[in-house]
Amino acid sequence: MRALDPAFKSHLDTGATTLATCWRVERRDGVVFGFTDHDRTLVFAGTSYEPEAGASGSAITSSADLAIDNSEIEGALSSDHLRAEELAAGRFDGATVELWRVNWTAPDERLLLKTGVIGEVTRENLAFTAEIRGLSHVLDQTVGRLYQRNCDAVLGDARCGVDLSDPQLRTSATVVQVVDEQKFIADGFAGFEDNWFALGLCSWTSGANAGGSAHIKTQAVGVTGTAIELWLPAGAAITIGDTFETTAGCDKRFETCRDKFDNVVNFRGFHLMPGNDFVVSYPLRGEKNDGGKR
Repeated sequence: MRALDPAFKSHLDTGATTLATCWRVERRDGVVFGFTDHDRTLVFAGTSYEPEAGASGSAITSSADLAIDNSEIEGALSSDHLRAEELAAGRFDGATVELWRVNWTAPDERLLLKTGVIGEVTRENLAFTAEIRGLSHVLDQTVGRLYQRNCDAVLGDARCGVDLSDPQLRTSATVVQVVDEQKFIADGFAGFEDNWFALGLCSWTSGANAGGSAHIKTQAVGVTGTAIELWLPAGAAITIGDTFETTAGCDKRFETCRDKFDNVVNFRGFHLMPGNDFVVSYPLRGEKNDGGKR
């Protein structure tokens, strides 16, 4: 059972309440936003909660078992802080969210309903839906290593050991032609074979996407330059002259670790594990030598 502030409990007991819902969102980069479904700004605990920000909350449910408790923020992109390109670029993914029920006539009277993190964010036209995952969602995640053929290390991390500062594994490039929100032509890939950077990271250093990153799907030499295709839109519009740095990609296979990175000693997969045929196999009973008698 939750312990309520006496003043807030007294307000609830009146039966005629003046309550509002507030969301405090702290992104992983430390930027904090406050939103409320009230019609004026509310301020408490050092955070200002913007009114009429186009946000509203779904029903909040909680359970006593280990089931994942999820809720949502949904609404229109009417706030200057809720820019579509930042949502698309994943700037709010993994952000910490606090849901408060507040007496808007006396914001010091309030109750923390839930704490969670933003999971999947979807948007359609000028509307968005942000899933809020409760803290119990962590218990549903895999901890430790999996017995699998492919490597489970992140390219360039301590377990992998590959030095991504090696000039053979990175390059700086400039956009020279834009095809659509996921495809463009760039200069800066001379000397690299096709798809050397496929599955690699594209980190924008200038333009509207500066500071963000995206994963590369394909990279191939074309007539006018190297064609780059991203797995997802970059977020903001890509324009000619935008610059970025990119690192080589890895598909986690043993052959790639051996031939591309010469890093077999740090391969973190189990490429010699038996396949499905071995798992379902069984011993065959041989025919008994009975001298030809049946």
